[in-house]
Amino acid sequence: MKSVLGVKPPEATCSDPRCPFHGNLSVRGRVLEGTVVSDKRAKTVTVEIPRVQRVRKYERLEKRTSRIHAHNPPCLNARVGDRVKIAECRRLSKTKAFVVIAKEGG
Repeated sequence: MKSVLGVKPPEATCSDPRCPFHGNLSVRGRVLEGTVVSDKRAKTVTVEIPRVQRVRKYERLEKRTSRIHAHNPPCLNARVGDRVKIAECRRLSKTKAFVVIAKEGG
């Protein structure tokens, strides 16, 4: 098993070729943290990432969220409510270009 971006590999194993730990998917680029809000699709989760945006005209800050679809390897198996770390990878489908690399519980 290999370490990905300094994250230790999960104890469970899987045979998913799109797993960054047990398969041959390389990760590079952005690493984001967020909360899983949907896990209804097969091997895919929707992660909500909050951020703060400055509005110059009104000299205020506003909260915004982004929703990103990420591949969910069977060895991590993230569920709704889990805090996860996702990393950018090659495009896996029309809407997926991220993969879950760590799960922090829920």
